[in-house]
Amino acid sequence: MTTTNFAFLDDAFVSSRQLLLLASICCGALMCKIVYDLTGFISTLLFSVYGKLDNKVRMEWNNRGFSTFHAVFTSVASIYLLVISDQFDENVHGDSVINSTTRLSEAVMGISLGYFLLDLAMIFWHFPTLGGIEYVFHHGLSMFAIILSVTSGQSQFYIFIVLLSEATTPFVNLRWYLDTSGQKGSKAYTLNGIALFLGWLVARILLFIYFFVHMYLHFHQVKQVFPLGFYSLLTIPPALAMMNLLWFYKITKGLIKTLSKARHRE
Repeated sequence: MTTTNFAFLDDAFVSSRQLLLLASICCGALMCKIVYDLTGFISTLLFSVYGKLDNKVRMEWNNRGFSTFHAVFTSVASIYLLVISDQFDENVHGDSVINSTTRLSEAVMGISLGYFLLDLAMIFWHFPTLGGIEYVFHHGLSMFAIILSVTSGQSQFYIFIVLLSEATTPFVNLRWYLDTSGQKGSKAYTLNGIALFLGWLVARILLFIYFFVHMYLHFHQVKQVFPLGFYSLLTIPPALAMMNLLWFYKITKGLIKTLSKARHRE
């Protein structure tokens, strides 16, 4: 095969990757829009309180519907890629794990990018109804890290560890739903608070400790990452970890307050 043919194949591969990424981003945004509309439709049928909410609160209700969908999707995909598949298995790939990439992992990251883009656009449009500057900061850092990883094909193992931390989002959203529905004093609210505390401890504290320990033990692989990606690995995860610790402090305070009120009611 001539050099020209190799160049043509390389160009075709790059083009197919770009098309896959673009299609995945569009699919992610489209799925979130569909879930947003479905959340409003189903909530009208099942929850009488939904019809009594003002437009801004209903908009946030629907927004939390598709953020829950994204959290479940990315958590399941991350568990599959990290645990079930052999994509990041060092016994299979050795030191090349840092450069491991597949069409599936790229598609998942593209779908996640579609979610972050749509959610960030809504946050800016309705600022600060859907969240303050901390949400803009979180989404911005997450998107930047995903874009670097999906375009370079590197560090995807670490990206999926961070995406797995989204598993706490359904508990956060359920807490808001129960509060908005006037069930802050219910047993369900208390049980969800405990689940949120435990989930946050595992997915956003212990998992990040594992992240940093793994990076330290595999630093010879991490050094293979291109310069911007390398320094991003050294700065973005610690920034997200600090935000997680701050939110964990608030969650812990809230849980203590909720349990104290529950004991007084008894």
